[in-house]
This record gives sequence, C-alpha cells and structure tokens, in this order.
Amino acid sequence: MSTAGQVIRCKAAVAWEAGTPLVIEEVDVAPPQKHEVRLKILFTSLCHTDVYFWEAKGQTPLFPRIFGHEAGGIVESVGEGVTDLQPGDHVLPVFTGECQQCRHCKSSESNMCELLRINTDRGVMISDGQTRFSKDGKPIYHFVGTSTFSEYTVAHSGCVTKIDPQAPLDKVCVLSCGISTGLGATLNVAKPTRGSTVAIFGLGAVGLAAAEGARLAGASRIIGIDLNPSRFNDAKKFGVTEFVNPKDHDKPVQEVIAEMTDGGADRSVECTGNVNAMISSFECVHDGWGVAVLVGVPNKDDAFKTHPMNLLNERTLKGTFFGNYKPKTDLPSVVAKYMNKELELEKFITHQVPFSEINKAFDIMLKGEGLRCMITMGH
Repeated sequence: MSTAGQVIRCKAAVAWEAGTPLVIEEVDVAPPQKHEVRLKILFTSLCHTDVYFWEAKGQTPLFPRIFGHEAGGIVESVGEGVTDLQPGDHVLPVFTGECQQCRHCKSSESNMCELLRINTDRGVMISDGQTRFSKDGKPIYHFVGTSTFSEYTVAHSGCVTKIDPQAPLDKVCVLSCGISTGLGATLNVAKPTRGSTVAIFGLGAVGLAAAEGARLAGASRIIGIDLNPSRFNDAKKFGVTEFVNPKDHDKPVQEVIAEMTDGGADRSVECTGNVNAMISSFECVHDGWGVAVLVGVPNKDDAFKTHPMNLLNERTLKGTFFGNYKPKTDLPSVVAKYMNKELELEKFITHQVPFSEINKAFDIMLKGEGLRCMITMGH
C-alpha cells in the first residue's frame, strides 16, 4: 500500500527542551513538497553536533526539535520537480547540500552551496518556511535539514545522496557527516604525499577519520595529539604511529613535534575546535612546504594569533567544510572506497543501541566513550 501523498504517523525522538532526555513520540510527517523527498530512516548515529545543539549552551535554543543528521535510509516518496531520486533508492541524507545551480556548486573548488549550506538556526523547510513534523497539530522543528531521529523525515532533494544499494546502510551512514569530514580534510585539502609525516590534533571520530585518510595516502608517520591518553591505544587501528599528550611536556606541543620531525610535520589536521590547538597545528608544520588544515568548529567569539613570519616562511593554513566533498557528486565515490575495502568503517562504530534506547547514545557520548553509536530504527 503506497503512503505517497499522505501524512505518515511514526515514532520520533523529540527533544522538548534543552538538555532533557529525548522522548519517543508518535508524530505526523507531512508529504514532501516541491524539491523535497520523504525518507524512511533505517539507521542513524549520534554526532557531537547533535549533542551541542541539544544542550543549547552557545546558540539560540529552538524546541521542540527532532535532532539527528548522520543516517542512512530509503526514499519513500518524492515531491514535485524531483527527477534524480525515486522511491526505493538507498540514500544518505546530508546536513549540507548541493543545488547544482549556484556559483559554489558550479565551481570545482567549493562545496559550500549557497542555497543548501548548513544552517543550524533554521527549524523549517526552505520552500515554505513550515515544518513537516507535527504532534497534535503543533509544529516540531527540524535540525540542519535532516532530522534523522525519526522513522520518517523530509529533506530537500539537494541534501540527499543516492548511493550503491549494495552498500550496508548501517556502516556507510557514518559517511554522511563526521567520517567524510575528517577523511576529506586529509585527502582533499592537506593532500599528504606517500612517505610524509602527518600530525592529527584530536583523536575523536573526526580526527581518527583524518588519520585514516593519512593512512590511505601512504603517510609513513602519523602523530596523534590528544589530552586523553585512553584514546591512544584505539588510535593505532587508524594508522596512528606515535602519540603526544601536551600535558606531558613543559613546552608548547608545536615545539615537541618540531623536535620529533626534524623541523616540523609535513601536514597537520586540527580536529578539536580549540584555538590553542589551531595555533599549535599551524606552527608545528615545516617551513617551506608545511600545510595545516583546520576542521574543528570554534566557539563563536574565538580568535587566534600567530606571527606573520610563520606564513612568510612558506607555511600554508587552510580551512575545510565537510572535507571539501560535494554531497551529491562526491559521496558515492567515498562509499565506493568502503565497498572496495580501501576504507574501513567498522572500527568507527563502537556502540549499538535500538531506537527506543537513543538516550543511551547521548550518555555514551557525554562520557567521552567510544566513537560512533549506531542507532537501529524500528526497534
């Protein structure tokens, strides 16, 4: 029986207010409008960004809201004007998009779509300023255009990537956010050469994905920097060869790395969002050819300073968003890397819970345990 064109009532994990446990509710999900698709979510995982906006300490709170943006699912129905997706397609919803029309989408250098780039404040759909979620006739707000903590969700078609139907959604769903961000920061932006030395600041899921990128690129030394030594052992699985805890040294960590590497690392990738780590990551690369890439998201009033000579001595500082991948154009090739066994994803998934126990995933992340917790829908 087709549900196309009808309201679907399903379970969703609703955040009613900041910092309080999510509640599994029956919600109504309206049909997709023009340029939208409705998805059946099969697997979703928790990313730190969900936790950050659920806590709502640093930004405008918007509740009730359905969080979630790292997921895999199947297209249930499509709205008017959608030609590249159809019911039954296996897809990854993505928190940023690709309209394929704007200057950014037409540029080979950018993935920052003018229409669909991430907007954390917006809780409604672009086309009509309305929500597709409601309960008892009252709206429930969206999050970054995906809201995957629901059995069904509606997204703009430019934020939905069709992938190989053979790819296991419970593995490749982690590519819709953090893993691609770290992997692409290394492969697409830092671009280390075979045999080079790469320093990774922050060994959470994104940092370890950056290390995985360095491993795939053939780096000979991958130095992991983290304040939490319990992360060091697991990081070996991602190609990290040496570890530095800044707390173990009485001088700046960039000086420690310079000593270890005969003048500096060839590349560095910063995945913490801490401005001191940003300075260290830039100042730790070698003069003449060193490239530092910033991935971590800072607090809103942050700023950092470094001496201009660090740049004049031919060091390069770059930033990246979503690993410089265009979601619709490039993500299928990242899925292919997993399918042909170049890229390993299983090691990122350290916990699993049924949808009914989604709050456990928040507890695990708040304790700083594990990397990704896979949440299975329909349980």
